[in-house]
Amino acid sequence: MRRIRRGLTIAAVLLVMGLVPACGGRTIHAVSPHPTTGAVPRPDHIVVVVMENKASGQIVGSRHAAYITSLGRSYALFPNSYAVGHPSEPNYLALFSGSTQRLTDDSCPHSYGSANLGSELRAAGHSFAGYSEGLPHPGDTTCGSGRYARKHAPWVNFTDLPAAVNLRYADFPRDYGRLPTVSFVVPDLCHDMHDCSVTTGDAWLRSNLDGYVQWARSHNSVLIITFDEDDRSAGNRIATVFAGAHIKPGTYPEAIDHYSVLRTIEDAYGLPPVGKSADRSPITGLWTTNGI
Repeated sequence: MRRIRRGLTIAAVLLVMGLVPACGGRTIHAVSPHPTTGAVPRPDHIVVVVMENKASGQIVGSRHAAYITSLGRSYALFPNSYAVGHPSEPNYLALFSGSTQRLTDDSCPHSYGSANLGSELRAAGHSFAGYSEGLPHPGDTTCGSGRYARKHAPWVNFTDLPAAVNLRYADFPRDYGRLPTVSFVVPDLCHDMHDCSVTTGDAWLRSNLDGYVQWARSHNSVLIITFDEDDRSAGNRIATVFAGAHIKPGTYPEAIDHYSVLRTIEDAYGLPPVGKSADRSPITGLWTTNGI
């Protein structure tokens, strides 16, 4: 019995460390599973930008991603961030609602009645909006138009959110103080690096969001840049960057995933965690203050 217990203990340790595969051959990454509260600041605004289909190694330190790399050096870089599946759409749903909603493809349309980040924010007296580049008009529910793809705008699928939260990127306020509490920005299929180069997407980020980053530093606000998934070359390891106020510059080696990012935003505003975000710890080591 001692020998059996020892073997189980070693196996369990390796499993938690992400060094052995889980059932079905999928590797379990060492994403912190124990929920905690009270260690995340409360920014006035958080802007989340989701880019497309690039592995961490294609971004971190790459001359083609000079802007993202510079943000990672000046603020907080998580080079061991993980998406939760393939293809794209389930990852957007996971980041927004704590669940892939059992979706395994990029189909459209869908309708879900479950809780999500937007509905939880609104219920708590905060605000939310999603800004999609190329959306034909505010509130549009089309599955695609030109370079716009609804599969990258998960808020459109949830019945407890009004059409008013579904906005064009052209509606993104240039007076950043008018931003919602939390907003998502989704570039079009070129500028998100899906159909165009890393260089093109990186330049779009610099041109369109560096002004917000500079403002955020002195206005208690944060930008999060992440990717929906990798290109199926690196075990779904992607890069995630936090930039703005209350951030300790550094490269943070711990493994996080979309549910970790969602849990961190929820904790910032005292929201009940939705779906699998309840099984994650918030990301706490990067903050200079709890800010509450």
